[in-house]
Amino acid sequence: MYNPRMYAINQNRLFRVLVSLAVVISFMSGMTVSYAAYNAPQTPAINIMPIDRAKFLIGQKFDFAIEVKTQVPASAIEVTVNGVTAEKFFGKQAVTKLDHMSTYRINEVAFAEAGKVAVAVTVKTAQGIEKRTVNYDVTANKISKPAKNVILFVGDGMSLQARQMARILSKGITEGKYNDLLEMDKLSNLAVITTSGNDSLVTDSANSASAYATGHKSAVNAMGVYADSTKDPFDDPKVENIIELAKRTRGMATGIVSTANITDATPAAMLAHTRKRSEQNVIAQEMLNPLHRPDVILGGGSRHFLPKSVPGSKRSDDRNLVEEFKGLGYAVATTKTELKQAGAPDKMLGLFQLDNMNVYIDREVTKNPEALGKFTDQPTLMDMTKTAINALSKNKNGFFLMVEGASIDKQLHTLDWQRAAYDTIEMDKAVGIAKEFARKNGDTLIVVVADHAHGASITGTYHELDGKTGREAVRIYADAGWPTFADRDGDGFPDDPNPSVTLAVQYANHPDYYENYRFQEVPTSPAVMSGDKAVANPLRAPQGSELRTGNIPTSDPSEVHAADDVPLTADGPGADYFKGVMDNTEVFYGIVRALGLDGRKNQK
Repeated sequence: MYNPRMYAINQNRLFRVLVSLAVVISFMSGMTVSYAAYNAPQTPAINIMPIDRAKFLIGQKFDFAIEVKTQVPASAIEVTVNGVTAEKFFGKQAVTKLDHMSTYRINEVAFAEAGKVAVAVTVKTAQGIEKRTVNYDVTANKISKPAKNVILFVGDGMSLQARQMARILSKGITEGKYNDLLEMDKLSNLAVITTSGNDSLVTDSANSASAYATGHKSAVNAMGVYADSTKDPFDDPKVENIIELAKRTRGMATGIVSTANITDATPAAMLAHTRKRSEQNVIAQEMLNPLHRPDVILGGGSRHFLPKSVPGSKRSDDRNLVEEFKGLGYAVATTKTELKQAGAPDKMLGLFQLDNMNVYIDREVTKNPEALGKFTDQPTLMDMTKTAINALSKNKNGFFLMVEGASIDKQLHTLDWQRAAYDTIEMDKAVGIAKEFARKNGDTLIVVVADHAHGASITGTYHELDGKTGREAVRIYADAGWPTFADRDGDGFPDDPNPSVTLAVQYANHPDYYENYRFQEVPTSPAVMSGDKAVANPLRAPQGSELRTGNIPTSDPSEVHAADDVPLTADGPGADYFKGVMDNTEVFYGIVRALGLDGRKNQK
């Protein structure tokens, strides 16, 4: 009878006999045997950038780079593209360095024809020859009737559950049926987007937004580049992004709008190239670069534009970037009042906070001076979106605009779902403004998507009407009933973020913190650092709160991202591209297809 265990043992014995026989034959013939298949491998690590299975828009510029780590110095690196030497194929000479860490690089290249591309790399060392092949896909995605404009809304961290929280609060639900849907819910096409970068299952906002901006994967903290092994955060191989393509190939107007620091990850990813998202002073400077200078820049983060002599500045030099923008003809606004007074100039820089703008609840509902400080006149995301559309739509070649609802993410990091929900509603109102513009013009693609998810989920409702508190006051199944949020003025925002019956929101990935399910009048961090360990913040421990033991490393004092897929909705010319399960890089290809962009063209 067949015995799987004895079969495996006999197979293993046979394998050892064959290996021993090979060694004897090798010794007798004076040959050297390599045990690479079953001993410590000697194969050099060949890192080819762009990575295997990368996709390109035809004519999209990129830097082609190879890194090779070997135990002994490499003597040669030979590269072919579709059977032709890379130098001949790209028409440029490579810069090669041979050592234990060898490099091969050709900058500013592109594929002039659509189709499949095979890149073969041969590395020669004193120990022998090693090879690796990667394959690319070059697309020219044609569309019969291109869009003139694209407005990309990124709800940072806006998972499906975040959208649902906003829908419950904004629209209400009666006998199990929603009274209405969000504006983003009503868009015609729906897709599910995967979010991982090329270095990790769980992404951050930099490389996930970079996938939308370039059509290429990147690494955590990186944008517009493939991360290499050098220490310099600005020498990594670049990939041309959407703002550069829109300006170079079609002379389009471009804009970035965010409730975050405007040099933060998501807006910066639309134009910047760096391994370190934290290099925000340089990113601010790069916004002056004509290759990717947006026509409209609205958000927070003036501290990276003002000289170091100005209180609150984070710059280490005396450059005044605000004045430099003025010199280029940009109107400048620092308050909501100034934004309205400026109207819709062709070029505009609006910076409304030293750092991230305050969230909607603190700006428009509680108006708590403890939260706002001196920044009491900030515009809403609706104000900024309307201004940007009015300004950019003057360009006869069309426009690309990215609008970010940034603090959905930032508030979920602090386990503050109420503030996150109000900011989601705020972004949905901005989507409504874009939809109205698109309805009147019929030539605009609108895409609404998150860059990544958070592990927050609705498990029922919470109330203390019967005297119960803490976990016993979480109402599940039939006991949950309905929350009692009210919107008496019909503006879509609940009158009170802290009704008698609220949502019970639980978090999948969090530090130690105190939970009482209630709205915080003043935003407070869930945990604080005590030495090198995050501990629950005692300021979040009012009566009735419960200590929740964390489930992430104690080195992190905030909730962290989840690897969940995220929803995308779209409407307008080219929206048919978005359907099914899609990689996050495909968002870029849906956008450039809708616009009919061709990277081989240069605007004169």
